[in-house]
Amino acid sequence: MTNPMKQAMDNIRQMSMHERALLAHCLISSLDKTQEEEVDELWAQVAETRWAQLESGKMQGLSWLEIKKGLQG
Repeated sequence: MTNPMKQAMDNIRQMSMHERALLAHCLISSLDKTQEEEVDELWAQVAETRWAQLESGKMQGLSWLEIKKGLQG
């Protein structure tokens, strides 16, 4: 293992969960060189639509506990 990799691994242990998730996203995104701008735009539209549905009351969110119960059967 290279020295920069060892340093990165040591630093990861000191990061919050949010920081590790952001780092993971950045690392995965850096591997995908073919990502198209239109894909990002479409995801943004989906997110805006879902947010509007939540705000209007047309949809209701689920807690993490509810999601886990649903996965367990």
